[in-house]
Order: sequence, then structure tokens, then C-alpha cells
Amino acid sequence: MRILYDSKNPFYKDPFGPLKEEQECRVRIRIPESCRTITVEIRLENESGRELAFPLEKEAVEGPYGLWSGTFSLSEPGLFFYRFFLHTETTDFSLFKQGYDQTNMEAGEKWQLSCLPKDFHVPGFYAGKVMYQIFPDRFCRAGHVNLHGKLKPYTVHERETETPQWRPDQEGRVLNNDFFGGTLRGIEKKLPYLASLGVSVLYLNPIFKAFSNHRYDTADYKKIDEMLGTERQFRSLCRRAHEYGMRVILDGVFSHTGSNSRYFDKEKAFGGHGAYCDPDSPYRSWYEFQDYPDRYTAWWGIDTLPCVNELDESFLQFIIDGEDSVIAHWLRAGADGFRLDVADELPDAFIARLRRRMKEIDPQALLIGEVWEDASNKCSYNVRRRYFTGGELDSVMNYPFRRALIDFVTGRDGGEALRDTVMAIAENYPPEVLQTLMNFLSTHDTPRILTLLGCPNPPERKEDRAAFRLSPESRELALKRLFCAAFLQFSLPGMPCLYYGDEIGMEGFEDPFCRGFFEWETAEESPLPAFFSELSALRAAHPALWEGNVRVETNGAGVVAVARQNHRESLRAVVNASPHPATLTPTGEILFSHEAVRGAENLVLPPYGFFMESLQEERNIQ
Repeated sequence: MRILYDSKNPFYKDPFGPLKEEQECRVRIRIPESCRTITVEIRLENESGRELAFPLEKEAVEGPYGLWSGTFSLSEPGLFFYRFFLHTETTDFSLFKQGYDQTNMEAGEKWQLSCLPKDFHVPGFYAGKVMYQIFPDRFCRAGHVNLHGKLKPYTVHERETETPQWRPDQEGRVLNNDFFGGTLRGIEKKLPYLASLGVSVLYLNPIFKAFSNHRYDTADYKKIDEMLGTERQFRSLCRRAHEYGMRVILDGVFSHTGSNSRYFDKEKAFGGHGAYCDPDSPYRSWYEFQDYPDRYTAWWGIDTLPCVNELDESFLQFIIDGEDSVIAHWLRAGADGFRLDVADELPDAFIARLRRRMKEIDPQALLIGEVWEDASNKCSYNVRRRYFTGGELDSVMNYPFRRALIDFVTGRDGGEALRDTVMAIAENYPPEVLQTLMNFLSTHDTPRILTLLGCPNPPERKEDRAAFRLSPESRELALKRLFCAAFLQFSLPGMPCLYYGDEIGMEGFEDPFCRGFFEWETAEESPLPAFFSELSALRAAHPALWEGNVRVETNGAGVVAVARQNHRESLRAVVNASPHPATLTPTGEILFSHEAVRGAENLVLPPYGFFMESLQEERNIQ
């Protein structure tokens, strides 16, 4: 008989997930009476190796098991890992976690437990809202496209249907200096369309003056790029978005600038006053030179992206603390928050200081971090990050969910990995963060989801990937898989995020092929926008989908059920990604379905079929 403890079950650990300072936690563990246990402790170890021990008492005998329980609290924030220590009549041993919900003696993993600052809160507006990511140059062109003052050289595509430039120049460089001419007015023009999709949060890739089309090489943090528009037009966009009930999140690129920038000015486009040209420049302390001026620290060794010293006092004043700092300027202009590019490369002290300043200006401002792994226990550059235990981030980009969803709908996972991933994130993340996660299937940094779902083996040559389009058969399969993945995306905790064009079935492999211009002329032909609008409406109508807890079940053979529950309702979303029909016995009201066949007593889900119901009773997945 095994010792029974499952940290995901509130009977054994209450509350589920992280604690806050001084919050009481109750744990229970069932131990076979045959162990003849004398004492039980839960032992928690923090990052410094300091161990805390709390005793459990025998509460009852339940058949062959003794039920042991106890309470404890933690006095300071931090990341802890715990095990149980048992002293019996014959031996002493530690108990560890094994697998999804099992325990094991003297071998396995420790359970994780985060303790958060007691004053840590996430703005409530964003919980469960639908998000939409826009690559500004490629979304919509409206009004005059201003080229006056645009950093040179650049080219402008004649047709919106052209493939973004990917070939290197004669010197072997890919300059990313081809533009399609999307504008802020174009985004404002399409706000009614975005509202029809149920969008409440707009995330814009960088909009500040820069040389490249992606604008991650910032040239001037306080100036909108000329091709996109003006600050006045940005303020108008934010004002109109707010009228539609939408919030606007900007991309904050603070780990590096462009070499062709006001601050570095390698090309002398800004008068030669930057750190590269002038050793007495006011920006000189921002950068690290090994051999001035030609050898300097650059982001991933890319010499057009010189790294900054984020903790330089001059840089901190300019970005964060000054009266008209970059953060203050754009929040006061109408922005509602920032997404931090490469958060793993920003010091914890910088992120904490930035968030504190944001909340002083606007307590409802949102700060999202680009983190590709589990952000609760992430180590970067040999440092354990304190994104949550330090109260630094409101939310993160949820790459773990994306990977798990893709593996599930493409058949690489029968459902167990998806279950494990979702429940691990749910257990490790603060509840307020969990409901505000940026849940996406594509971004500007990944291949488009439809291409991934329809082409598991991309062509090796880049020119072949540039010209690639799914065959009708592959596209049909990809669409079926996308319907499944999107349904799960909208059923799980967090903010489902649509990458512009995914909602009309645009295709493309990696950058720059995932950054084509929005295909407005063909958008009306796609069945996808109506589907996403329905998902958004379903989500808006059911609070359990944006504030409820989560439980995932699977038969391990391609069928997954996601249960969401709050104090008002219980829902269940079921997906069949297996190659075989799945039969269930529903008892509740079916709220939403796709290709589900209702019989007299059973409901049959064909491959890639799914449904959501109000949950009245448990039912079996066959």
C-alpha cells in the first residue's frame, strides 16, 4: 500500500497552489497503519538551504490508513521545496513525489511551494479576457504613410500579398528593413472588427522609432515610428480602444537598444551624440565597451543590438523613475501596461522597480514578462528568478500551454502530458496570475499555428519554406486541429491570445514568414472569425471560464476533459483528438459543440470533435 498525498487535491493541501505571507496552509496525508508511524513532519527548504519543519498529528484511522494532518504558515516570501519525514517503530524515511499524483520512499522529487508577498495583486480587469497581438507594420494601412525622417535604407512593398524579405544582402545580412506600411490609424480603423471577435486587450509589438520593421532595435523610446504615425494618433487609438472596452499593452524593449539610435548612434543619424561616437555622451554609461568604440556587449552577439546596463542610474531615471520617464510618458498617453521583451535578461531589481513605478502611476496597469518556461521556478544566468515570489510580474507569456496543446492535437501526446503541464502551471502560479496568463498558439517569434498543425516536417531550404502553402488536404486537417486547440485555449485559465491573421487561417513558417500582411481581402471567406467570436461569447457568458479553478482529466488515448468551477457554476470541456470516436454519457446542458453526435443516451465525439457542458455529474470517458 502506498502512502497517499496529492498536492493538487484540496483534501490533502488547502489552499491549492502558492501561499501568501502568514497564510495558513493545512496538509493531510494518509499513511498505512502497517507502517506503525510514530511522528510525521513536513519539511520545507528554501533557496538558501534553510529547512523548516512542522509536525503533523494523527487525526483519525480510516480502515487500513491513518490520517495525519497539520497546519503551517510562512513568514517571508520565497520559493520552497518540501518533503515529508516519517519516524516509525522500525525506521525513519523521507517521502517524495513520484509521477503525477503518487508518492515514493527515499526517492523522487520534492513538491514545490511558492510564498508570495501579502500585498501582491494582479489587476482584476484582465482575468480571462481575450487578447489580440498585432505586428503593427503588417496589420492594416490607413491614412498617409509618412516616410519623412524614416531611418535609411528601407524599402516599401508594392503589394500587400508579397512575401516579407528574407534573403540576405550582398554582405550576407538580413536587415529586416522592408515595410508594408501598417499604421496606427489602420489599427484604430479595425477596432470594430476586433470588438466583433470579443477582444478586450490589444498587445502591440514595438511602435517606437526604429530602423527595422520589427522595431526591437529601438532608436527613440519617446517617439512613435514615423511610418506608424504620431503620438497624437497613438493617443487617439488608445482613447477609441477604451471606448470599446479594450486595454492597450505596449512592447517594452529594455535589455538593448538599436545601434542606429539616439543613444548609441553608430551610424551618426542623430548628430553623433550617442555613446558610440562620443565618449562624453550622456548615454555612455548605458553601454559596456571592451575596446571603445568597436567592441561592445551586444544582445546575442548581434552588433546592431547593443546591450544596456539596466541598473545604470541614468538609464533607470530615463526608463522608469524620471517625471517624464518612458514608462510614465506612455502610460499617461493612454497605454495600459507593458510586455517586457526577454524578461529573463532583465535584472530582478529592474523589473521590480519598473512594476512599482507603473503601479504608482496607474494601479491597474499590467506588466507581462516574456518567459519561455515555467516562470515560478525559472533560473536564468544561474540566478533563480523572483517573478512571483518577488511580486515582479502580473503575468507571463504561457509557452508551456502552447507546446502542450500542439503536442496533444497533433497526436504526439495522448493527453497525459497536457494534463501534467496544465496542472503543474496551475499549482505553481499564483491564482491571479493563472487567470491572466497570455495563452497563445502563435506569436511573431513562432511559426503560425495553422502551418505547424498541417506540416509536421518543414522543408529544409528557406526558399522552399518561403513559398510553402498547405495542400487542400493538409489545410483541412490543420483546420480541424486548430478548432480543437482553440477550443482548449479558450477553455483553460488565462487570457486566450490571437496572433493577428491566425483567426482567418493565415500560414507561414518562422520569422519573417509568420509576419505577412493581414489578408483582408480573403478574411470574409474564412470560417474561423465566426468560430472565434462564438468562443469569445461563450467565455464572456460564463464566469467559471475566467475566474474558476481548473482540473484536467484524460483517458491517455487522445480524449481530454477540462473542468472549470467557481462558486456559481461548473463547466466541462471535452475534446477528442484521437483517431477514433469517443462515447460519453452527458447529463448536463450542452453549451457549445462541434461535430458532436447526440444519441438517445450517449454523445459520440468523432475525431477532432468537442463540446462544453454545464457539469452536474461526473461521467466516464471511454
